[in-house]
Amino acid sequence: MLGKFKLRPDEIREMTPEERREKLKELKAELLREMTSKSISGVPDNPGRVKEIKKNIARILTTEREEELRKIRETEKG
Repeated sequence: MLGKFKLRPDEIREMTPEERREKLKELKAELLREMTSKSISGVPDNPGRVKEIKKNIARILTTEREEELRKIRETEKG
């Protein structure tokens, strides 16, 4: 079941910057909901979901950073 939540790096790279920012906002909101429900009930509905959300957030942030560094390198060359 966790597999359907995983964002692959190539899927993230195909997104526009606006789509990535929107997805990042969605993931952060979902993480907040999961953490809140965990703190209220003590047991998360899906224990692996929090870990997968965090990984997806990291993947998006990494891709954003890669593009930022690519633009800086291109500017320095030109």
